[in-house]
Amino acid sequence: MKNTDLETYINNLLKVSLFKDYAPNGMQVEGKSEIRRVVTGVTASQALIDEAIRLGADALLVHHGYFWPGEPSALKGIKGNRIRSLIKHDINLFAYHLPLDAHTHLGNNVQLGKRLGLTGVAPIESDNPECLIFHGYLPEAIFASELAEHISTALLRTPLISHQPEQKIQHVAWCSGGAQNYLQQAIEYGVDAYISGEVSEHTIHTARENNVVFYAAGHHATERYGVKALGEWLQQQFNELEVQFIDIDNPA
Repeated sequence: MKNTDLETYINNLLKVSLFKDYAPNGMQVEGKSEIRRVVTGVTASQALIDEAIRLGADALLVHHGYFWPGEPSALKGIKGNRIRSLIKHDINLFAYHLPLDAHTHLGNNVQLGKRLGLTGVAPIESDNPECLIFHGYLPEAIFASELAEHISTALLRTPLISHQPEQKIQHVAWCSGGAQNYLQQAIEYGVDAYISGEVSEHTIHTARENNVVFYAAGHHATERYGVKALGEWLQQQFNELEVQFIDIDNPA
């Protein structure tokens, strides 16, 4: 498959043109024109690149690529090493950030909801394709500590929890990654709990004072499943592609 054809397909699938993002979505580093073997992963770290090289990948598909605001533009240090490794081995780098968070079939948020076994999973703004906050329902109301255990089992990471009120939880909202600042929107939507990947000091006070339980379940842990689902989808759509997900674990 042509690298440009793969980029066009994913761009259209994820509706990239609708998003104003922090970094470019699509092909960030151009490699060989023909793609057969694709490695997927959360972040284009050196460890993931090394795995792609070892596996003879023609393309690396990630959620976190390069060229973020405030990132040094010079190709030296770890950035230089990473991009040099890709170019030396003729590996294409594709990265999709907010479009992969928001996609209602393959995205990080819908996949996180499925992973947690929630029902009625949907964006809180159903008519907004850029909406990043999703919500859903547990099969039955449970205590905050029980939801923490459930998250730990599902994501293989023990979450931080803001507090443990007496009332049970059933209606949950979430946004993967570093989305703790969306807590107030979730509170206004009327949920019992909110899950994200990261936490700030003020997040805990906001959660406690509104009696909405907040869980920080890990940036990496909450964003494993979108890029994995995207890779599996590509494998199903294009028989000529061989796709493998590699999880370079990160406790953050």
